[in-house]
Amino acid sequence: MITKEAVIQALSHIYDPEFNKPAAELNLIRDVMTKETQANLTFVLTREDELLKEQYRQDVEEALKPLGVQDVHIRFRMITDYERAEVAKKLQENSAPRQEGGPIPTHAPAQGAAPLLSPESETRFIAIASGKGGVGKSTVTVNLAAALARRGKKVGIIDADIYGFSVPDMMGVEERPQLVNERIIPIERHGVKIMSMGFFVEDNAPIIWRGPMLGKMLRNFFSEVEWGELDYLLLDLPPGTGDVALDVHQMIPHSKEIIVTTPHATAAFVAARAGAMAVHTDHEILGIVENMSYYVNANGEKDYVFGRGGGAKLAEQLHTDLLAQIPLGAPDNHPAEPDYSPCVYKAETETGRLYLEVADQVIKKLG
Repeated sequence: MITKEAVIQALSHIYDPEFNKPAAELNLIRDVMTKETQANLTFVLTREDELLKEQYRQDVEEALKPLGVQDVHIRFRMITDYERAEVAKKLQENSAPRQEGGPIPTHAPAQGAAPLLSPESETRFIAIASGKGGVGKSTVTVNLAAALARRGKKVGIIDADIYGFSVPDMMGVEERPQLVNERIIPIERHGVKIMSMGFFVEDNAPIIWRGPMLGKMLRNFFSEVEWGELDYLLLDLPPGTGDVALDVHQMIPHSKEIIVTTPHATAAFVAARAGAMAVHTDHEILGIVENMSYYVNANGEKDYVFGRGGGAKLAEQLHTDLLAQIPLGAPDNHPAEPDYSPCVYKAETETGRLYLEVADQVIKKLG
């Protein structure tokens, strides 16, 4: 016989994002009724969020399966003003401070975890976005991260392009993260800590997941990885404005954004959609990086093979700065070199210096 107490206990790990306490402890899981292999309950929400509802639904179903529950019916409703005040009052009486605007993840952070998404976190989040693929967004991400590390900053990358992950390969990473005390230790290269879906996929297999599963993996990258202290965490977003990009915007409402485009007018036009999404979700755009701006030919002259002006026009349209115009090319790195990576420019090269200038602007803008 499945009891109400057993259900409440099984759901004790599910956290409310506003009060940062277990939902069951806050009496937000109510009206629990069980019958044979069925469970019915009411889940009181502190914020209206369809993604959060879907995450709660999955969490509840997974938590109750070991009890033998095969059919779960969940009624979601918003908390009333009176109930919210009562919860806040109870927490204050128990000397448990309320944390406004907590993180979206619905699981308790592992013991010892860096509270990256907590309001007290001093880590600055920078999402690198583009309107379409093929503009060099990941190249910009890894080189900006390396440049920030060269400026003495503590930097991490989350390869959030879960379908098209490429950061490990671009940075020459062949090893995989280790699990220590149930915490994932990120790989470090060029002074940058790296976490990517690519570490967990065999033989470059395709990822065939629904949006909520992608969001769950992304949340795990925040909560289950031992990041330590970070000044900056860069997120290499998938191109466009799909589920993962929306998850990032909702999970990290205080993140900043850099838009990557090419000088071609069509690429800049499509990139404007990503910028519009950032504006719509109140995310500050730090600036535009125009990649593949020109090619330096054998005579040392600049050939503008993809046209001119796309980055500047996009910056003007989004009321932000054009941070850099990066030339078309590839690093002259050799596999025999220590710490080899195929896509990270050396600091002393012309392109490496351009990325250092971008890093300096980012540091200045973020104070």
